[in-house]
Amino acid sequence: MRFLNTQADPPERITAALTQSNSLDLPDVEQTVRAILQDVRERGDAAVRECLRRYDGVDLQELAVSEAEYAAAESQVDAAFRDALEVSIRNVRVFHERQRQEGWMEESDGALLGQLVRPLDRVGIHVPAGKAPLPSTLIMAAVPARVAGVGEVIVCSPPRRDGTASPYTLVAARMAGVDRFFKMGGAQGIGALAFGTESVPRVDKIVGPGNPYTVLAKRLVFGHVDIESLPGPTEVLIIADDSANPRWVAADLLSQAEHGEDSLVVLLTPSGELGRAVAAEVDRQADRLSRRETVRECVSRHGWVIVTRDLAEACELSNRCAPEHLELVVQEPDRWLDSLRHAGAIFIGPYTPEPIGDYIAGPSHILPTGGTARFSSPLHLDDFVKKTSVIRYSRERFEREAAHVIRLAEAETLDGHANAVRVRLETPEGD
Repeated sequence: MRFLNTQADPPERITAALTQSNSLDLPDVEQTVRAILQDVRERGDAAVRECLRRYDGVDLQELAVSEAEYAAAESQVDAAFRDALEVSIRNVRVFHERQRQEGWMEESDGALLGQLVRPLDRVGIHVPAGKAPLPSTLIMAAVPARVAGVGEVIVCSPPRRDGTASPYTLVAARMAGVDRFFKMGGAQGIGALAFGTESVPRVDKIVGPGNPYTVLAKRLVFGHVDIESLPGPTEVLIIADDSANPRWVAADLLSQAEHGEDSLVVLLTPSGELGRAVAAEVDRQADRLSRRETVRECVSRHGWVIVTRDLAEACELSNRCAPEHLELVVQEPDRWLDSLRHAGAIFIGPYTPEPIGDYIAGPSHILPTGGTARFSSPLHLDDFVKKTSVIRYSRERFEREAAHVIRLAEAETLDGHANAVRVRLETPEGD
């Protein structure tokens, strides 16, 4: 890991270290994605199958997972995995049930105003599978969708080389109440969900992470469907003082480094001694991980120890970064919570490592990345509902406010708007 010190290094170097690019300015990739989306829109399943042969090396006749495949998957997972899924699903469901919003109606002074909250009819979830199966991501999207009352939940995920889906992801899909599962991913999967094909129904919204091809495809289909975000590489930022265990802090940094070479892993601490101990532990523990090459590349490119003047400055720098995951491993952590304005999720205390949030705690682990936590929220129940305003005026209320509407419409030179009000003043009801 590389070291910086806020009292010795230029501020621009500190800012650069904390900035994780979420840029999708990739002209060659975008050109390829546009072509894939257009092909899927025009040729449907045939285009998806061609992409599967070209990019995944798989020749599939049927895109949908069959009941026989579900049954085979059930026989390939152990009871401990199912038990873990049950706990995860329960915790995610309970957390998101707290986010429910009811519609409301209020009648006063001759007007009824209100809001209807309605679930989306059909949602598509993209579950990555390139570097590893991610049943947890399926849980973190499908369970909130079910809690929200979405009519149909559809999953797409790239197949393995043998043409099957991961049994872990399939079992998670069945336990989470997914309606249909299609073995496709990337831009072609996003296109099929957005436009519909012979076998894949068109959805109203697409959620879930993916590689740059997937994320660019989500951006390009927005407007045909809704999307929840444009996620980039994962990030973890840890604020720690000298009370933190360096072995634990190092392990937490490495837990995100193994996601990919572009992950951002940062320690902010006023203790240079802790920073050096954590860096040594990162180097030592990396060799024990199965993805050691990925981890070492990530740490060499995007791994930072930044020594700050104090914890207040550490909080200030964290807000500048607006990380996806923020761990607060300090004495009296509650004292600093109000100082942390921007983060996807905050993990408090030594016994709350980031993987607790990834798998089991309850809040969705689909979080804003690339500094977008400054203005974005984690995936939540509102992502799966839409709201409709309800308005009803009595004659008396209409007549009392009609002149205001006419004046505002005239100011905008919209005489049709003004006339729609004026005609009701001039013509008796029923004439």
